[in-house]
Amino acid sequence: MSVRPPQGPSVRLTWVQPEDLVGHELRQAAQDGRDAREIEERWYAAGGAPAPDRAGASEPPAPPRLRELAGQLLDELALLESPLAADEPTGLAAIMAACPHWPGPPEAAATVGRDRLHAAWLGRAAGCLLGKPVEKLPLTGIRALARAAGNWPLATWFTEHGVSPELLAAHPWNRRSAPTSLAENIDGMPEDDDLNYPLLTLLLLQRHGRAFTTADLARLWLDELPAGRTFTAERIAYGNLLAGVEPPETARFRNPFREWIGAQIRADVHGWTHPGDPAGAAAQAHRDAVLTHTANGVYGAMFTAAALAVAAGGESDVHGCLAAGLRVVPPHSRYARAVRLGIETARAEGEFEAVVDRLHAAYDSTHHWVHVLPNAALLAAALTHADGDFTRSIGCAVSGGWDTDSNGATAGSLAGLLAGTPAALPDRWTAPLKNRLATSVPGFDRTGFDTLAALTHQEALRP
Repeated sequence: MSVRPPQGPSVRLTWVQPEDLVGHELRQAAQDGRDAREIEERWYAAGGAPAPDRAGASEPPAPPRLRELAGQLLDELALLESPLAADEPTGLAAIMAACPHWPGPPEAAATVGRDRLHAAWLGRAAGCLLGKPVEKLPLTGIRALARAAGNWPLATWFTEHGVSPELLAAHPWNRRSAPTSLAENIDGMPEDDDLNYPLLTLLLLQRHGRAFTTADLARLWLDELPAGRTFTAERIAYGNLLAGVEPPETARFRNPFREWIGAQIRADVHGWTHPGDPAGAAAQAHRDAVLTHTANGVYGAMFTAAALAVAAGGESDVHGCLAAGLRVVPPHSRYARAVRLGIETARAEGEFEAVVDRLHAAYDSTHHWVHVLPNAALLAAALTHADGDFTRSIGCAVSGGWDTDSNGATAGSLAGLLAGTPAALPDRWTAPLKNRLATSVPGFDRTGFDTLAALTHQEALRP
């Protein structure tokens, strides 16, 4: 009996096919100032295509010869030195040496209460959920959908009510998220990687404490994180682990997403559990981030953790939190410039729509919508413009486009901490969450945010 060979691949994985990675690495090389023109010419001469614009996999799949060439070119691209490397180190000691205003240890031990942590969890969930239905949509689509529903500036959940079929056809909701994230569909917090990672960080601290290593995190992921729940840099690093690549090389080997937003969305619990200690939060976030990211990708985690640590301490406004975040980022790095651009633009423009237009003009032609740099600029601008107001914080972060659910989540986390208690958050944002989240992280499905706050509080008190 003969068996017919399969006609082409039966599974088309996103974010991992070599032929899809080359275009992203060429784009990253251009941003790094690496001269990849000769490699680029060989790729396109052989029939290679640019990276997919918004999705994770191109169609149709590449033939075997092109896939083999893609792997070779990825390895060649990794050998090109970046002229920006001296200003953008990845090692913690080098980062600290590059930061002239690196924070010292806190003068007195600060504490963070359960209510403040409860508000942070709720804020992160609400901001994430607000951004879910419009993730991947262009800025014009987000604005059109919100305006059609009478929700502009963005001040409540997205809805289909009042939106014409023609507009919905032109700008369809995110197909995976719309059934659970439009106003008429919300029934608790649905699963999202922006909530899965804080749960995994909580689990990491419960098992290993603050002295965890990057290898501890890698083992935890292999034990508890389904591979299908990872994306971009995390998916590449996960595959590298399975192939026997050791951290931190997992962040570098054929990983063109190493300066995207993934590490930044994993930083919250590191900040929440270091109230008043931005340096400690940033150092802990660094050990997490280097599993998957380098340079600016790592700075995103450190900046966020430090800003949240200051907010958790309860002694600063949002502007002081952002300033603290900048102190743990090398000042000549592109990440620091992105944050400063966001802050300065928000201060210069009266209308946030004009702020967003300026940021998109600066980044749209050069960066993918999941890259950390445009999203860092937008996050800093949204928080600066909102001046601590919760609704405006998440509304501005999501209305600016790019990685809408991730930016909404981080903005909501910081604004929730600053609000201080769940009661200080508008009921329209917290009631639909029904004190319940869905997740594939073992042991946490359908857990209440009050319970998560109590668990996080225990880790904040741990020496």
